[in-house]
Amino acid sequence: MTKAILPALAVLAPAALAFTTTPALADEHMDDGDRAGLTEGEQKLAKLLEGRVAGEPESCIRDRPVRNFQVIDNTAIVYRIGSTIWVNRTKNPRTLDDNETLVFRRYGSQICSTDIVSTIDRFGGFYTGNIFLDHFVPYRKADQDG
Repeated sequence: MTKAILPALAVLAPAALAFTTTPALADEHMDDGDRAGLTEGEQKLAKLLEGRVAGEPESCIRDRPVRNFQVIDNTAIVYRIGSTIWVNRTKNPRTLDDNETLVFRRYGSQICSTDIVSTIDRFGGFYTGNIFLDHFVPYRKADQDG
């Protein structure tokens, strides 16, 4: 079993993945009025995904080269691999907190929806719970092929 510790902080920098099957959050035509009903986390995610289109959800993504990793409070985990932004909303996004460190217990060279993810308090170093991943949705620039 491979253990990989990925701090959900500035150490690995912003950008993360969350699960959504509709490209609505990535719609570049979404104005401030459309965003008014979204939570703060959803607004951050929508801004991050502007001009991008959602692809088919996948169960696993490669873990290298993840350039950026970000937890958006109560919303999603976001990864940037190359020019693609991968979003994982998790089974219960309300448990996501960017003040916690995520510890992934993987069973291969990829990050998969079946991996066990524990949360550790960033300041106290104590266990705070588990995160259950969902599918990873790729977002690519609308004018980018494939």
